[in-house]
Amino acid sequence: MKKYRPTSPGLRFQIVSTFEEITSSRPEKSLLRPLKKTGGRNCYGRITSRFIGGGHKRRYRTVDFKRDKFGVPARVASIEYDPNRSARIALLNYADGEKRYIIAPLELKVGQSVITSSEAEIRAGNTLPLRNIPLGTAIHNLELKKGKGGQIIRSAGSSGQMMAKEGKYATIRLPSGELRLVLQDCLATIGQLGNVDNDSISLGKAGRKRWLGRMPHNRGVSMNPVDHPHGGGEGKAGQGNPHPVSPWGIPTKGYCTRRKKKNIYIVKRRK
Repeated sequence: MKKYRPTSPGLRFQIVSTFEEITSSRPEKSLLRPLKKTGGRNCYGRITSRFIGGGHKRRYRTVDFKRDKFGVPARVASIEYDPNRSARIALLNYADGEKRYIIAPLELKVGQSVITSSEAEIRAGNTLPLRNIPLGTAIHNLELKKGKGGQIIRSAGSSGQMMAKEGKYATIRLPSGELRLVLQDCLATIGQLGNVDNDSISLGKAGRKRWLGRMPHNRGVSMNPVDHPHGGGEGKAGQGNPHPVSPWGIPTKGYCTRRKKKNIYIVKRRK
């Protein structure tokens, strides 16, 4: 991480990444896709997510979360920055000539060989079924349904841990502390994801937030009563001390929105 001398208010608290692990500044053109901005609007043009808009133009990097090229070795060509996620991505050149991106684990280096196989070595970047991964191993990019591709443990610095195997299920400790049952036929990739200092980044100024496509967030107490239940009143007191609610009156703290149906695959909740 890099800190700046406080020569301006925007630099005083700014902490940025040094990008030392990045080996290529240009992405692979064949794996780029256009990425249209929504401004938080749905297909009917109505805002469903507030305070979204603007931001720097991006192109989507097609990342291979399925890792379904079994038995074909690949060489790591480069480690690259991806503006669409917190983790870094690695460009793989497969032995059959195909190129794919994967999310890059911490120990992955340029020139290293990776493979998807049930007999693969337990090494960062290799993908195996859960039944072939030893207990205690750090994993990421975990499938919840066989063949669907990795759905969880994909953000920077995160990793899960293989805790136990019983019957056709394996018990995985997720980064949140939750214990979850996953079929042993599902795939997972070995290692902890890179860019572990991502949580230490401090934007330092409102402008960097705008570059990311996030617009100013207005507080309810600063609005008028017609606009928000917290609005109005003289001074900062507002409406006394009401329970915090959304602009539409729905409680925003401690209000249960999860379905009543119990998830039988969660052994222990994250709380």
